Amino acid sequence: MTTVEEFAEGFLEEPGYLDFARVGPLSAAVVAEVQGINEVFSRARFGSLAPLRNEDERMREAASSLTGFPADQIVFQPNVGSGLMHAMFGLNGAVLLSGGEFPSLTFAAARAAEALHAMQPVWLETDHGRVTPGTVRDQLSSSITAVAVSLVDSRSGYVADIDGIRQVIGDRLLVVDAVQGFGVVDAPYEVADVVVVGAEKWLRAGWGSAFMTLSDRAMDNLTPVWSGHTGAGVLDPFDEVLPPAHAASAFTVARADSVAQARMSAALEDVASVGVDVIEATVADRVDRIIDLADEYAIPVASARETPERAGIVVLEPPHERLTLLTAALFNHGVTVTTRGGTVRLSAHVSCGDETLEMLQGAFTSYATA
Repeated sequence: MTTVEEFAEGFLEEPGYLDFARVGPLSAAVVAEVQGINEVFSRARFGSLAPLRNEDERMREAASSLTGFPADQIVFQPNVGSGLMHAMFGLNGAVLLSGGEFPSLTFAAARAAEALHAMQPVWLETDHGRVTPGTVRDQLSSSITAVAVSLVDSRSGYVADIDGIRQVIGDRLLVVDAVQGFGVVDAPYEVADVVVVGAEKWLRAGWGSAFMTLSDRAMDNLTPVWSGHTGAGVLDPFDEVLPPAHAASAFTVARADSVAQARMSAALEDVASVGVDVIEATVADRVDRIIDLADEYAIPVASARETPERAGIVVLEPPHERLTLLTAALFNHGVTVTTRGGTVRLSAHVSCGDETLEMLQGAFTSYATA
């Protein structure tokens, strides 16, 4: 096992970075993985490229250890949007989801409905932007065949209770976009039927790498609409077009990027070596310290304060006329955040150290005295 201190030492970003909910800078392990594979790939010594095919199995095994899904029910995806498209285009009936979800989910639902007319999005009325078991229960109907939700809301940092949602929806399909929480939220992923995860945020393995898990129920009820030759269950099926296999691999279009799989694997293996529960507790401590600083300088916190309802995100909502002052103060002190829709979103990972928090305090001081 790796200690969380050793894990944190494996990250390379400079102090002041508080924008992991947008993108997580690459870890040293991921950088080393890419450098090693590029060296092999660039030289292509006799027999050296064949092992690259093993990266798919490695990635699926690493994802299995963190999700609880069998490795043969996990499939690589080039990004989260592609995985969600696979899921939405494969559904039949009405799908309940919030119109306030991250656009990759809402657009996938809308495009599937427009193209195939086999499913229809039903827009959930939320509890002040929060998708809760109660709001889902109150808006279920007999026509609803699936519910889709983000594990963590990208704007508020609110963590959805996917176990509670599972209990109220019964045997309907549950689709979870987990990119905004995977690696820092110790969630019961096994209650979902489809989980889509990207590597670019808390896993810190960069863009272009994702995976999708499918339960037995999902395998039986999703139609693999986007299924290329790699989904036929036969290696290079020349001379005939075969139907999709009854397997997770049916939800692929072409061969996977082995380098992207290796990046994902290195990140997943690092997280597993520490334990998501340990990472979650460390991130919670960082978030507590950020909230304490915001309170000290009387900057309103719009996101959840209770640990079970939040990920690594703190959303500040200063008075409208002072938003520019806060944004400028953060910029002038070298603190990287996301400003959107009248709020400032800060997001911390285990590598957020004292120097970063001191830079944040300096920015808050400048803001308060401006």
